[in-house]
Amino acid sequence: MEAAAIIFYLISAFILGTGILAVTTRKIFRSAIWLLFSLVGIAAMYFWLQVEFIAAVQIIVYVGGIVVLIIFSIFLTQQSGKEMAKPVTRRSLFGALAVVFGLALIYSIIAQYGFAEQATRPFGVTVDAIGTQMLSTTDHGFILPFEVVSMLLLASMIGCIVIAMKNRNTNDPEQQGPAGAKLMIHADFTSTQTDKEA
Repeated sequence: MEAAAIIFYLISAFILGTGILAVTTRKIFRSAIWLLFSLVGIAAMYFWLQVEFIAAVQIIVYVGGIVVLIIFSIFLTQQSGKEMAKPVTRRSLFGALAVVFGLALIYSIIAQYGFAEQATRPFGVTVDAIGTQMLSTTDHGFILPFEVVSMLLLASMIGCIVIAMKNRNTNDPEQQGPAGAKLMIHADFTSTQTDKEA
Protein backbone atom coordinates (compact mmCIF):
# COMPACT_ATOMS: atom_id res chain seq x y z
CA MET A 1 0.00 0.00 0.00
CA GLU A 2 1.33 3.40 -0.96
CA ALA A 3 1.94 6.20 1.52
CA ALA A 4 -0.77 8.35 -0.09
CA ALA A 5 -3.36 5.63 0.50
CA ILE A 6 -2.26 5.23 4.13
CA ILE A 7 -2.60 8.97 4.71
CA PHE A 8 -6.05 8.91 3.10
CA TYR A 9 -7.27 6.11 5.36
CA LEU A 10 -5.84 7.78 8.46
CA ILE A 11 -7.54 11.09 7.68
CA SER A 12 -10.80 9.30 6.86
CA ALA A 13 -10.71 7.37 10.14
CA PHE A 14 -10.02 10.59 12.05
CA ILE A 15 -12.99 12.34 10.40
CA LEU A 16 -15.35 9.43 11.04
CA GLY A 17 -14.17 8.91 14.63
CA THR A 18 -14.53 12.55 15.66
CA GLY A 19 -17.86 12.78 13.85
CA ILE A 20 -19.23 9.80 15.76
CA LEU A 21 -17.98 11.27 19.05
CA ALA A 22 -19.63 14.60 18.19
CA VAL A 23 -23.07 13.01 17.94
CA THR A 24 -22.73 10.45 20.74
CA THR A 25 -21.26 12.46 23.61
CA ARG A 26 -23.70 13.79 26.19
CA LYS A 27 -21.68 16.92 26.95
CA ILE A 28 -22.77 19.65 24.54
CA PHE A 29 -19.48 21.55 24.80
CA ARG A 30 -17.48 18.40 24.11
CA SER A 31 -19.74 17.75 21.14
CA ALA A 32 -18.79 21.13 19.69
CA ILE A 33 -15.09 20.40 20.23
CA TRP A 34 -15.35 17.03 18.49
CA LEU A 35 -17.16 18.77 15.64
CA LEU A 36 -14.23 21.19 15.47
CA PHE A 37 -11.78 18.30 15.12
CA SER A 38 -13.94 16.65 12.46
CA LEU A 39 -13.99 19.83 10.36
CA VAL A 40 -10.23 20.16 10.76
CA GLY A 41 -9.94 16.60 9.44
CA ILE A 42 -12.02 17.55 6.40
CA ALA A 43 -9.67 20.46 5.78
CA ALA A 44 -6.76 18.03 5.99
CA MET A 45 -8.48 15.87 3.38
CA TYR A 46 -8.72 18.89 1.07
CA PHE A 47 -5.02 19.54 1.59
CA TRP A 48 -4.33 15.90 0.74
CA LEU A 49 -6.33 16.36 -2.48
CA GLN A 50 -4.14 19.41 -3.26
CA VAL A 51 -7.11 21.78 -3.22
CA GLU A 52 -5.50 24.33 -0.92
CA PHE A 53 -8.05 27.10 -1.48
CA ILE A 54 -11.01 24.92 -0.45
CA ALA A 55 -9.00 23.74 2.57
CA ALA A 56 -8.32 27.34 3.60
CA VAL A 57 -12.01 28.22 3.18
CA GLN A 58 -12.91 25.18 5.26
CA ILE A 59 -10.69 26.35 8.11
CA ILE A 60 -11.69 30.02 7.93
CA VAL A 61 -15.45 29.59 7.48
CA TYR A 62 -16.28 26.38 9.34
CA VAL A 63 -13.54 26.05 11.95
CA GLY A 64 -13.00 29.74 12.60
CA GLY A 65 -16.56 30.93 12.01
CA ILE A 66 -19.36 28.43 12.43
CA VAL A 67 -17.81 26.37 15.24
CA VAL A 68 -16.91 29.53 17.16
CA LEU A 69 -20.50 30.73 16.69
CA ILE A 70 -21.77 27.41 18.02
CA ILE A 71 -19.51 27.64 21.08
CA PHE A 72 -20.63 31.22 21.78
CA SER A 73 -24.25 30.09 21.46
CA ILE A 74 -23.62 27.29 23.97
CA PHE A 75 -22.14 29.77 26.43
CA LEU A 76 -25.11 32.12 25.96
CA THR A 77 -27.56 29.38 26.90
CA GLN A 78 -25.52 28.70 30.07
CA GLN A 79 -25.66 24.95 29.41
CA SER A 80 -22.00 24.37 28.55
CA GLY A 81 -21.12 22.26 31.59
CA LYS A 82 -24.35 20.31 31.91
CA GLU A 83 -24.88 16.80 30.68
CA MET A 84 -27.64 16.30 28.15
CA ALA A 85 -30.44 13.89 28.88
CA LYS A 86 -30.07 10.33 27.69
CA PRO A 87 -31.87 9.87 24.35
CA VAL A 88 -35.04 7.85 24.27
CA THR A 89 -34.65 4.30 22.99
CA ARG A 90 -37.15 4.90 20.21
CA ARG A 91 -35.21 7.91 18.95
CA SER A 92 -31.96 5.97 19.05
CA LEU A 93 -33.58 3.20 17.02
CA PHE A 94 -34.86 5.63 14.41
CA GLY A 95 -31.42 7.25 14.27
CA ALA A 96 -29.73 3.90 13.69
CA LEU A 97 -32.21 3.08 10.95
CA ALA A 98 -31.58 6.45 9.32
CA VAL A 99 -27.82 5.78 9.37
CA VAL A 100 -28.28 2.36 7.79
CA PHE A 101 -30.60 3.78 5.14
CA GLY A 102 -28.14 6.59 4.37
CA LEU A 103 -25.22 4.18 4.03
CA ALA A 104 -27.25 1.91 1.74
CA LEU A 105 -28.27 4.86 -0.42
CA ILE A 106 -24.69 6.12 -0.71
CA TYR A 107 -23.43 2.63 -1.57
CA SER A 108 -26.12 2.17 -4.24
CA ILE A 109 -25.21 5.50 -5.85
CA ILE A 110 -21.47 4.76 -5.80
CA ALA A 111 -22.00 1.23 -7.17
CA GLN A 112 -23.69 2.62 -10.28
CA TYR A 113 -20.54 4.41 -11.42
CA GLY A 114 -17.10 3.08 -12.01
CA PHE A 115 -14.10 5.03 -10.83
CA ALA A 116 -11.41 4.35 -13.40
CA GLU A 117 -7.89 5.41 -12.56
CA GLN A 118 -6.92 8.64 -14.22
CA ALA A 119 -3.68 10.49 -14.52
CA THR A 120 -3.21 13.09 -11.85
CA ARG A 121 -3.84 16.59 -13.04
CA PRO A 122 -3.63 19.92 -11.24
CA PHE A 123 -6.68 21.74 -9.98
CA GLY A 124 -7.34 24.09 -12.90
CA VAL A 125 -10.09 26.29 -11.43
CA THR A 126 -8.87 29.69 -10.26
CA VAL A 127 -9.96 31.52 -7.13
CA ASP A 128 -11.49 34.25 -9.30
CA ALA A 129 -13.72 31.70 -11.03
CA ILE A 130 -14.81 30.19 -7.71
CA GLY A 131 -15.74 33.59 -6.26
CA THR A 132 -17.62 34.59 -9.40
CA GLN A 133 -19.57 31.33 -9.42
CA MET A 134 -20.40 31.57 -5.71
CA LEU A 135 -21.88 35.06 -6.02
CA SER A 136 -23.38 34.59 -9.47
CA THR A 137 -27.12 35.07 -10.09
CA THR A 138 -27.20 32.83 -13.16
CA ASP A 139 -28.70 29.35 -13.38
CA HIS A 140 -25.58 27.70 -11.98
CA GLY A 141 -24.77 30.38 -9.40
CA PHE A 142 -24.75 29.88 -5.65
CA ILE A 143 -25.86 33.30 -4.43
CA LEU A 144 -29.23 32.01 -3.12
CA PRO A 145 -27.88 29.21 -0.88
CA PHE A 146 -25.11 31.57 0.24
CA GLU A 147 -27.64 34.12 1.48
CA VAL A 148 -29.96 31.45 2.94
CA VAL A 149 -27.12 30.05 5.05
CA SER A 150 -26.25 33.53 6.33
CA MET A 151 -29.89 34.14 7.31
CA LEU A 152 -30.01 30.74 9.04
CA LEU A 153 -26.92 31.57 11.11
CA LEU A 154 -28.39 34.96 12.04
CA ALA A 155 -31.69 33.37 13.08
CA SER A 156 -29.90 30.77 15.23
CA MET A 157 -27.84 33.47 16.94
CA ILE A 158 -30.96 35.55 17.69
CA GLY A 159 -32.73 32.46 19.03
CA CYS A 160 -29.84 31.69 21.38
CA ILE A 161 -29.84 35.27 22.69
CA VAL A 162 -33.60 35.13 23.31
CA ILE A 163 -33.29 31.80 25.16
CA ALA A 164 -30.42 33.15 27.26
CA MET A 165 -32.37 36.31 28.18
CA LYS A 166 -35.45 34.26 29.06
CA ASN A 167 -33.49 31.93 31.33
CA ARG A 168 -31.76 34.87 32.99
CA ASN A 169 -35.06 36.64 33.67
CA THR A 170 -36.54 33.46 35.11
CA ASN A 171 -33.61 32.61 37.38
CA ASP A 172 -32.61 36.13 38.46
CA PRO A 173 -34.23 37.00 41.79
CA GLU A 174 -33.68 40.71 41.14
CA GLN A 175 -36.19 40.50 38.29
CA GLN A 176 -38.79 39.59 40.89
CA GLY A 177 -37.82 42.58 42.99
CA PRO A 178 -40.36 45.13 41.68
CA ALA A 179 -43.29 42.82 42.42
CA GLY A 180 -42.03 42.27 45.96
CA ALA A 181 -41.42 45.99 46.39
CA LYS A 182 -44.98 46.75 45.32
CA LEU A 183 -46.29 44.30 47.91
CA MET A 184 -44.16 45.90 50.64
CA ILE A 185 -45.28 49.41 49.67
CA HIS A 186 -48.90 48.28 49.64
CA ALA A 187 -48.50 46.63 53.07
CA ASP A 188 -46.85 49.77 54.54
CA PHE A 189 -49.58 51.98 53.09
CA THR A 190 -52.30 49.73 54.53
CA SER A 191 -50.70 49.69 57.98
CA THR A 192 -50.34 53.50 57.91
CA GLN A 193 -54.01 53.95 57.03
CA THR A 194 -54.97 51.55 59.84
CA ASP A 195 -52.89 53.52 62.38
CA LYS A 196 -54.47 56.80 61.30
CA GLU A 197 -57.99 55.41 61.63
CA ALA A 198 -57.14 54.06 65.07
